Amino acid sequence: MVIDALVRYVASKLKDNARFEAEQIVMHVLGIDRTGFITDSSRAVTDDEMRIINETAARRAGGEPLQYILGETEFMSLPFKVNRSTLIPRSDTETLVEHVLEHMNGKSCEILDIGAGTGCVGISLAHYNKNARVTELDISFDAINTARENAGINGVLGRTKFIKADILNKIPDGAYDIIVSNPPYIETAVIGTLQTEVKDYEPLSALDGGEDGLTFYRRITEIAPKMLKKGGLLAFEIGYNQGENVKKLMEKNFKDIRIIKDLCGNDRVVSGRGA
Repeated sequence: MVIDALVRYVASKLKDNARFEAEQIVMHVLGIDRTGFITDSSRAVTDDEMRIINETAARRAGGEPLQYILGETEFMSLPFKVNRSTLIPRSDTETLVEHVLEHMNGKSCEILDIGAGTGCVGISLAHYNKNARVTELDISFDAINTARENAGINGVLGRTKFIKADILNKIPDGAYDIIVSNPPYIETAVIGTLQTEVKDYEPLSALDGGEDGLTFYRRITEIAPKMLKKGGLLAFEIGYNQGENVKKLMEKNFKDIRIIKDLCGNDRVVSGRGA
């Protein structure tokens, strides 16, 4: 079978976005990029390649996220390694990064990224602001290792530090101009209703925000004043229905609080400056 026919064959086994995902699977297994995919479309596929492609397509058809299968994804036009120790970066989170980049305006900043996962938020901030220095914090040792690898891939390892800690029980040392976080914010009772790709594959610790989804927002807004420099920024990603609740949590210790919408018009970011 040649590549062109193979893509149609794989797409027939998939569901949503089938053509795109079939192309990604074929390119990944064959080790070719988009140019090679176009120029070598009549190349014959070996039996071994066909076997691996069938196995890979079956994994995707069974619900495993494509990003975990490929081991990588794109965020803010940058490459990031992903695995089942990390939440898959999503385009919604780019709203958070873009807001913080606008706030920094290229200035020198010390940033703490709480719940780093792949490191996509902090690493993107460091990549697009060469004067930024980032500390990545996560409870998972495997996530920290993934973030460290991604910092190297994106050329910011020299401006990035890593801390393994449970933010619910520890206050990190340091003084920061910005604290940024995309914390777990799904209500515990809701997790079982999520898509298979999320509830059966992504790490529970990166999803579960407690009974009302606000556990980490409460904790971080409580301890952030101890870590932020005067007038420093605290910026969160939030669930679409959490804007007012998170804003209220921040009102005690923060001013100039803003709720920012994503490109779909949903509340996505809440930020404020230390009072």
